[in-house]
Amino acid sequence: METTTSPVAEKIFKDAKDFLPLNGTDYIEFYVGNAKLAAHFYKTAFGFQSLAYKGLETGCRDRTSYVLRQGKITLVLTSPMVEDSYISNHIKKHGDGVRVIAFTVDDAEYSFNETVGRGAEPCKAPEVIKDEFGKIKTSAIHTYGDTMHVFVERKNYSGPFMPGFVEWKSEYNPNPMGLKYVDHCVGNVEIGEMNLWAEFYQDVLGFANLITFDDKDISTEFTALMSKVMTNGNGRIKFPINEPANGKKVSQVEEYLNFYNGPGCQHIAVATDDIIYTVTEMRKNGVEFLHVPGNYYDTVKDRVGEIKEDLTILKNLGIMVDRDEEGYLLQIFTKPVEDRPTLFYEIIQRVGANSFGKGNFQALFESIEAEQAKRGTL
Repeated sequence: METTTSPVAEKIFKDAKDFLPLNGTDYIEFYVGNAKLAAHFYKTAFGFQSLAYKGLETGCRDRTSYVLRQGKITLVLTSPMVEDSYISNHIKKHGDGVRVIAFTVDDAEYSFNETVGRGAEPCKAPEVIKDEFGKIKTSAIHTYGDTMHVFVERKNYSGPFMPGFVEWKSEYNPNPMGLKYVDHCVGNVEIGEMNLWAEFYQDVLGFANLITFDDKDISTEFTALMSKVMTNGNGRIKFPINEPANGKKVSQVEEYLNFYNGPGCQHIAVATDDIIYTVTEMRKNGVEFLHVPGNYYDTVKDRVGEIKEDLTILKNLGIMVDRDEEGYLLQIFTKPVEDRPTLFYEIIQRVGANSFGKGNFQALFESIEAEQAKRGTL
């Protein structure tokens, strides 16, 4: 299997049958052991702002949720308040992790009926919830592992987040760090399942295949993986789907599957217009990033050509660069943000590029393998 990519990304977007359509990522919900502490981490380390809250004080007895926002990125951090629930069981199995990747849609009932009619497993039938700010309609379907997609119709709602939540007022409001929107979310699935889930997004949600990478593209001497990047019609939702490939040692995907106990969201890429500022501020606040091999920067100018940014600054911060037919991108990856080596973040700045940094794969894999070696999981 060879690498395939569209010469013009817009053509791929048009090939997607965006019958819903999906207007963007509405929110991402994590099930975590301690939502209050997790919220403080995301505020302090990533610059998210307090938005909404649900818990005992609002009459909710089974869970506590903190909602944070930065730019167009909304995170919901939820912890169980009872011992035996699907939330507590999710955490017991997976550790802290992504449960929901939600989409903003025009019609949640239509989205549910269309996707279920195309083969999606229903998770939650259409439901209308109301408060003094209006009403929201939601529905949900299952995807890989224990992850679910929620359709959110909020055109008739003016509250801070959704009914059941109140505004979260806090005296601690650190400065934002320039994060704008969710660029893509990467799913790790078990060997042999990449094509199955790529077909799911194509057949059920109307996505198209933007790029395919095989084990020759994403490999080192020791490990490898394969990936298909799926996109919806407007290009606002992009889901790379990874599966492990045969290698001499345990790959990053296998490590994830072993510690997460199944498929799930491996990393979330968040976009910025000034990656130097964003990464500088995050480093000050204790965010740990992967170390890029020093010789990586020796060939950047020959490989990428002219860029606006100072290469010395990029090297000092560990920011990688790659170019495609439409422009270039800058990217950097955090170390896992959980105790288990599972979820991590990518910070990305696109300067015209629509690709995913193929030229950086070798250095990235070497960095990840070095961390795996420290953990004894390689």
